[in-house]
Amino acid sequence: MTPHSPDLNPARRRLELTRSAEDEVDVLVVGGGITGAGVALDAASRGLSVTLIEARDLAFGTSRFSSKLVHGGLRYLATGDFATARESAQERHLLMTAIAPHLIRSLPQLLPFVPGVTLAQRFAGAAGMSVGDVLRLQARTSHVTLPGPRLVSARTARRMVPALNRAGLRGAMVGYDGQLIDDAKLVITVSRTAASLGARILTRVRAISLSARGADAEDVITGGRLRIRARSVINATGVWAGTLDEQIRLRPSRGTHVVLDGADLGHPNAALTIPLPGSISRYVFALPQWDGHVYVGLTDEDAPGPIPDVARPTEREIAFLLDSLNRVLSTPIRRDQVRGAYAGLRPLVDSGDDSTSDISRRHLVTESEAGFVNVLGGKLTTYRRMAQDAVDLAVRVRGLSAGPSRTASLRLVDAVVPPSDPLFDDLPLTRAGIEFAVRSEGALTADDVLDRRTRVGLVDADRARALPMATELMTAVLSEFD
Repeated sequence: MTPHSPDLNPARRRLELTRSAEDEVDVLVVGGGITGAGVALDAASRGLSVTLIEARDLAFGTSRFSSKLVHGGLRYLATGDFATARESAQERHLLMTAIAPHLIRSLPQLLPFVPGVTLAQRFAGAAGMSVGDVLRLQARTSHVTLPGPRLVSARTARRMVPALNRAGLRGAMVGYDGQLIDDAKLVITVSRTAASLGARILTRVRAISLSARGADAEDVITGGRLRIRARSVINATGVWAGTLDEQIRLRPSRGTHVVLDGADLGHPNAALTIPLPGSISRYVFALPQWDGHVYVGLTDEDAPGPIPDVARPTEREIAFLLDSLNRVLSTPIRRDQVRGAYAGLRPLVDSGDDSTSDISRRHLVTESEAGFVNVLGGKLTTYRRMAQDAVDLAVRVRGLSAGPSRTASLRLVDAVVPPSDPLFDDLPLTRAGIEFAVRSEGALTADDVLDRRTRVGLVDADRARALPMATELMTAVLSEFD
């Protein structure tokens, strides 16, 4: 297989957009989230010619609004969904050991034994972590990569999460899971790896309609129309899948997080795992991040109606998260301490259950009546397996000549960014980072940089402060490609 550059930039986009209107590829992927990027990589790694089109930017939708975890599925164990938990543990192992060890770290997760956590919840949480450790061992994940669970004293629990309420604290159970440097970064890195194998990654190209042999599409930048011909088509547009196949019945669920300053929680080095009142399967998590923030999430709310470009958290959801967190803290977090909030829509397949929290997170891969493949549901941790199943089906139903999936052992490319001083003392934004975003990561606007190549956009005040300088630098770098 001839190596290609992984770099995505305006010059490559123009060239490959022209070629996509002229030839026929083996696989056309529609959707530039983690599932679509994973499909493009899986197909390209089998030697298939691939074009991916995305109406907006890579990781524009649900993929950038996750909890930033690569997890083994504690919640699925609590509900008896061992198949999903087992698949999650297996895929977590591959990501942390072979595919993306440079993008994931081990994160301790602490279940505090405090008066607000019942004996049943303590037992269920501890049992879930223990069974999860069995799945870790079955997946052959070593203690070096992910330590096993253990009981800790109240003193150790407070050292790991200083904001914990010491009154009535009787120790804690600590388990371990994987944490992404950033979910959007994973999408972009998977896309760049696909590009290094020859896949065409085309953002700002919107699919108007799909068929078994291609798509009518629009270049969002110029408004020009084009026909992209393909031997197979895979719809990986997540919550927007129904706009391209009216037979699809999705039931979106909104998951909301709030962003806090880590100093307000004493700079924890472990995540808090807080069972919801009356439940042994639903939790709120307070997750420390590499940039000093803590993300608290997440909700599971029915989100009927038209699909918005970007989902918005509600004040009721923010209050729910703060109330859940404050049950175990010595000093409650106030609403005015919330630095930001974000929400994503889970593309759940409608199963008729009363609550979206009861709908399985297993993915579904099917052939549409029109002859293209739909890949639906699932979650970030299992994106690779979703992609493999989608390409397997496309190869089978369209008669493509391709071998088995190679992505279980295919390491994602590294991002080499020269060090440079931050543009702001308190924001993770550098000149070199912006230049790399344009020259190598497919960024075309300042929004792409602030909202999807960095996390600056998760805090509105930080975003507003950084936007003028980011725009100025973006304009200068983009001029290189005029």
